[in-house]
Amino acid sequence: MHAPVTIQLIGQEVAIIWDDGQESYFLFEKLRAASPSASNLGEGDILGNRYGGDGPRHFPGVTVLGWDRVGNYALRFDFSDGHRTGLYSFDYLRALAALA
Repeated sequence: MHAPVTIQLIGQEVAIIWDDGQESYFLFEKLRAASPSASNLGEGDILGNRYGGDGPRHFPGVTVLGWDRVGNYALRFDFSDGHRTGLYSFDYLRALAALA
């Protein structure tokens, strides 16, 4: 697992430089839409049923106000719409960057 070395807000993006030198850029709105939180994705039970979650939506104008590092495996972003419950694991962020 690779870890961020530098995290910066540049314009409307979060820029991350990883410990292997790779750089990732995430538009605020897309990062918010990709939140892995239960309020966004819902929660699954042991049978594979999913409950709740309003699913990915569009978040025009949302910005990232800041972030916290969670242990040695994730970031939690503070968004201007008040959302801050999704934990973005480093592996999840790398996978999101690969989709862009």
